[in-house]
Amino acid sequence: MREDQVPGTPPQRVDLFGCAFDVVDTDSAVARVEQFIASGRLHQGCGVNVDQLVKMKDEPYFREIVAACDLVTADGTPVVWASRLFGKHLPERVAGIDLFEALLPVSENKGYKVFLLGTKPEILDRARQVYQERYPGLEIVGHHHGYYKQEDEPEIARQIEESGAQLLFIAITSPKKEEFVDRNREALSGVGFVLGVGGSFDIAAGVYDRAPDWMAKAGIEWTYRLWQEPKRMYKRYLVEDSKFLGMLAKQAYYEATGRFPKKD
Repeated sequence: MREDQVPGTPPQRVDLFGCAFDVVDTDSAVARVEQFIASGRLHQGCGVNVDQLVKMKDEPYFREIVAACDLVTADGTPVVWASRLFGKHLPERVAGIDLFEALLPVSENKGYKVFLLGTKPEILDRARQVYQERYPGLEIVGHHHGYYKQEDEPEIARQIEESGAQLLFIAITSPKKEEFVDRNREALSGVGFVLGVGGSFDIAAGVYDRAPDWMAKAGIEWTYRLWQEPKRMYKRYLVEDSKFLGMLAKQAYYEATGRFPKKD
């Protein structure tokens, strides 16, 4: 058990593709987050999808950051399908955007203080307005755009610390958002929970639409994103993420033979 683990919540995790996933659905994930907030200490969540599994394979530092997270959910239907194929049985997809949206009304009702970090300034302003309109009692205590340099991080972390935020939602690509938290843990130590929320702010601001539910359930949500952002998403989905097929084959071999690779 980690020194900072919340008492009374022993982790229930399964190992898949070298990543330890928490066996949670959205409701139980929200309950865990509330326990993290009550602890008054920094906890980090991460939704892991196919793209991030590939990044973890290729980037050891990113893999270490994810391994240290307190809540790791399956942020992708293919990951859930794979878990069932290999007898791991993750209950459902818990994407970062879904957990974020589930936490907003809870934060309004219970008075949790929220800080938003990411995307372009004008998009962030619009998203913040949308959230305030949807949840009038939501206490957004600060916000900062995601177009900053690494040398700006200490000042941004100081703003978050002084805001008294209990929840920090970050809409920045991986691994940049995880590295931000890792480099600024001391300043963020009082934040109860940090979560990457993907393109949530852009969607709230109306820049992009989210794929229909049926596409997400069918595991083809990525085609909708590729259609909306072909230049940005082509390499990610059609080149880099193709490595996942090899990872599936290796996992099948490990499960069939019991010859799992040694952990570092």
